Amino acid sequence: MSPLLYYALPALGSYVMLSFFFLRRPRLLHTPWVPAFRPHLGAHRGGSGERLENTMEAMENSMAQRADLLELDCHLTRDGVVVVSHDKNLFRQTGVNRDVGSLNFEDLPLLKEELEVYFSPGHFARGADRHMVRLEDLFRRFPQTPMSVEVKERNEELIHKIAGLVRHYDRNEITIWASEKSSIMKKCKAANPEMPTSFTLSRGFWVLLFYYLGLLPFISIPEKFLICFLPTIINRTYFPFSRSGLNQLAAVVAKWLIMRKSLIQHLQQRGVQVVFWCLNEESDFEAAFNLGATGVITDYPTALRCYLDSRGPPALAS
Repeated sequence: MSPLLYYALPALGSYVMLSFFFLRRPRLLHTPWVPAFRPHLGAHRGGSGERLENTMEAMENSMAQRADLLELDCHLTRDGVVVVSHDKNLFRQTGVNRDVGSLNFEDLPLLKEELEVYFSPGHFARGADRHMVRLEDLFRRFPQTPMSVEVKERNEELIHKIAGLVRHYDRNEITIWASEKSSIMKKCKAANPEMPTSFTLSRGFWVLLFYYLGLLPFISIPEKFLICFLPTIINRTYFPFSRSGLNQLAAVVAKWLIMRKSLIQHLQQRGVQVVFWCLNEESDFEAAFNLGATGVITDYPTALRCYLDSRGPPALAS
């Protein structure tokens, strides 16, 4: 045996054992985040499978099912109003081919009478309420309800207005910053660092990499939430690619990479709450909670409430 291997192999073996030991016992190295709330039932776009998405009627319906979290996306109107809308362009929702930012709030068109549920293709939601709402209206109506607010574009005025509204309504601990892009998240955290953050796509990638390299137990994690798609929905209700073959491949690879119970348990023990989206079938609810997730975001809050009431609350990480 060469001198290099003589020393390298024992060192590598010691590293693997330490990594495995602290992966299962992260609290020996890190003080876990103390959660201000635990979201078991999250309503995607306010519960867009049962009422028209992001309307006050949808939110009320979800709250009637005791939703723990309202998941929202926000944009800014021409007159500076933070409006709740998934899309920047209004065509899909209203039939009017205008951007939210090109209209004043009072001039925003009504939603269509029915909208297809994105994560349940072929299913449509209807409702009596077709009006878009301001973020401030939701803060007033549901002052104690946790919300996840996603920012999709690098609009500093939008970010600062959201941060200001959260401060004004004393919601720092129960409003989550969410964004796929790290450049946007950096601006969000600067605008209101007291709000909890969720992982961006790149940060999620690095966590997976650190997990497989055995480094995850030794790094700090500033995020308090991992809000992530559940790989089992790819090529069933979620089609990230236009080609079927790519979706099949993505489903296999993502399932192998992400659906690791030891990873979820490690994050939970460190106070990082794991919430899977956007799940609309009981088999997916079951898969998420069996992995150890804190909660699920769904378009159908009534179905998830029935499931949770039948099985009892999810077990807490020990």
